[in-house]
Amino acid sequence: MHMAFHFNNPTNLIFGRGTRMELGRQKMPGRKALLLLSNGNSTKVNGSFDCVTQQLTEAGVAYTVFRKIMENPRKEVVMEGAAFAREQGCDFILALGGGAVLDASKAIAAMATNPGDLWDYVSGGTGKGKPLVNPGLPIVTIPTSSGTGSEINCWGVISNLDTHEKIGFGAPGLVPVLSIVDPELMKTVPPQYTAYQGFDALFHNTEVMISNGVNIISETIALSAIERIAKYLPLAVKNGEDLEAREHVAYGSTIAGIAMQLTSTTAQHAMEHAMSAYHPNLPHGAGLIMISKAFSEFFIEKHACDGQFIKMARAMGIPEADKPEDFITALVKLQKDCGVDDLRMSDYGFAPDESMRLAVNARETMGGLFLANPCEMTDEECADIFEKSYR
Repeated sequence: MHMAFHFNNPTNLIFGRGTRMELGRQKMPGRKALLLLSNGNSTKVNGSFDCVTQQLTEAGVAYTVFRKIMENPRKEVVMEGAAFAREQGCDFILALGGGAVLDASKAIAAMATNPGDLWDYVSGGTGKGKPLVNPGLPIVTIPTSSGTGSEINCWGVISNLDTHEKIGFGAPGLVPVLSIVDPELMKTVPPQYTAYQGFDALFHNTEVMISNGVNIISETIALSAIERIAKYLPLAVKNGEDLEAREHVAYGSTIAGIAMQLTSTTAQHAMEHAMSAYHPNLPHGAGLIMISKAFSEFFIEKHACDGQFIKMARAMGIPEADKPEDFITALVKLQKDCGVDDLRMSDYGFAPDESMRLAVNARETMGGLFLANPCEMTDEECADIFEKSYR
């Protein structure tokens, strides 16, 4: 446990039911927004599109719409969005949507003001790792799901299908200036995706807990988030209209975004990025769920951080937990309660002989997350986790 930490976040965070109606009263970072949306119709269904555009109009802020962001956002769409923002004279980004939209906003904001290709500035894999030349456009985020926590930090994950790479991209200057988190916008997320996104938020926090960089504040807020997600996610999956449940899960997701600024996640996320880099139809949260049990058991067998697993098990509803294996019991129960305990890698096109390719890809593209593990994990051990997770 580290006592020292470094935290700086300039985001004006407005959280709670009905807070979407406060957008028009906030100081906007520009005069014309690129309104960034997914390629689906979720913002029409939940009413957020009409609400946001009305408030922008009433506030005298112009906007133009870019509605092309897909699950696991791709480099070429980022570059298209950045070019569109320049052509339309947009001076800030308003990201309205789920984690993919929020993630893409960071990359589009950067490439709208910088020369070259996004992969010039990506670190890892075939990325050239150059620093950004110019500050990115300011970003405003309004999440409509609870998962990535990227509404409040500078990171996003982008896929390069040509190279089978899915890599985190970000820079301190890309932290959103304003974020409005309104759980009422999340009521229409389908049960399956509520579960996938909720587990993504959960694993952000559990990975912070076992990271070798965990500190007194990241542990405190991560445990708070874990407790609420474990208690309320099954309720949100069962009844999307349950606003109390939605609010607590949203809290857990946003808190994870802060926890990840204080402490890195671990190789579990790098491993899933490799999975969806080769199988882009795989939802990120589903991939994390598939490998979560074997991933945690690896560190439990090594006794790498027994105390952290016990703390998490207690937060997840086993107050008498006294051994790290109790975390696995709590995790499996939560997956069953949310109806995601039967996910199969084979249903998404995975083959049994892919394990080493995935392990190597995970380290080559996001090797920094392996450095945050509580103990060393070799490529062979990483591949073994994939093999144990395969069904």
